[in-house]
Amino acid sequence: MSIVPCRKEDTVLCAPAGQSICFRRCGSKLNVSAVPCSWQIAKRISTGRFIYMKKIINENQRGLLFKKGRFIRLVEPGGCYLFGGAQVEIVELDEPLEPVTCSLDVLLRNEAVQEQVEVVNVGDEELVLHFVNGRFDQCLDTGRYAFWSLYDRHEFISAGIDRPEVAQEIPAHIFDKIPASYYIKTEVAEYEKGVLFYDQKFVGVLDAGTYYFWRGKTKVNVKLVDTRLTRMEISGQEILSKDKVTLRINFVCNYQVVDWVKAIIKLDNYQEQLHVAAQLILREYAGNYRIDEILENKEELAEKVFQKLKEKEADLYVQIKEAGIKDIILPGEIREIMNTVLIAEKRAQANVITRREEVASTRSLLNTAKLMDENKTLYKLKELEYVEKICENVGEISVAGGDLLGQLREIVGR
Repeated sequence: MSIVPCRKEDTVLCAPAGQSICFRRCGSKLNVSAVPCSWQIAKRISTGRFIYMKKIINENQRGLLFKKGRFIRLVEPGGCYLFGGAQVEIVELDEPLEPVTCSLDVLLRNEAVQEQVEVVNVGDEELVLHFVNGRFDQCLDTGRYAFWSLYDRHEFISAGIDRPEVAQEIPAHIFDKIPASYYIKTEVAEYEKGVLFYDQKFVGVLDAGTYYFWRGKTKVNVKLVDTRLTRMEISGQEILSKDKVTLRINFVCNYQVVDWVKAIIKLDNYQEQLHVAAQLILREYAGNYRIDEILENKEELAEKVFQKLKEKEADLYVQIKEAGIKDIILPGEIREIMNTVLIAEKRAQANVITRREEVASTRSLLNTAKLMDENKTLYKLKELEYVEKICENVGEISVAGGDLLGQLREIVGR
């Protein structure tokens, strides 16, 4: 081959392995021109002043060739020799095409790049679900993306997030792989109802299940309502009785929500509203009775409070099943006084019972004495009964003179 002077524009950037190149001397520098020759000749022409760098591009890679920041072409797998300030950016085929040296739009103007990639554009208020070979890979938000299509099959499902509803063709299981910043998850239990709002406007009622909503410009809010029979307790409610005694009453009420939509929309907090209503009714009725009347008529008071609460069912959108007074707690001084009164009453009752038993016992003795006086045989039997009792208590008899048997015959024979 011949070495001839060359122009500046004759300089090229690299020569892949397997192709022929030639060098032209331009002044004191060696430049690579497009004139074909063999590698052996080109390598022998290299001098100590000429510097080149070799890059290896694997089968699962591609090279992006640049000179002075300008994209030149796509480099296929193999050896790549770089001269004259050229550089190559190596990208993986199993990763998105995200060049560092230039923008993606610059690369996509190249026909070779366009033939080997699939491009997807994601607009505003849109998400695209990316599937690789039938498996979910990632969720793409606003932007432009390119993926190598030489070895992988890419599928894209577009989801508009201008409305929160998730389309039926989007499987629920992929939400476990999507970042939580893209969606809102709501779970409604079997015993609950979900009242759904978009931008604070009522939309509908959700039955039991798991629901997903796109997180976009529309604000999604779900308020859960327990539809089971619910227990409400008013503990330690202080109430002033008619005779100015402070009582603490524990009240229990069982209710069930019957119109969960109105209970959420019409009332600020239906549970708190019911609690306050029960408190006011309890104060109203308990304040009209003395402490003794409250203690004696506890069931009657509970029934009145229950009936009054039933009248408020329509306003609270609930059904009152039952209500009652659980405990009445008295102040310490009142408890001591009532305990003293109770002890005195019980002692008086005990004395009455004792006197009644004594009278009955005396009357019984009188009747027995009259019978024995009128019947000698009965008297004799009673005497023998006492002798028998005496003998039962005698463990040993010592005879010291006298006729013991005669005396016993005399006693028995009388």
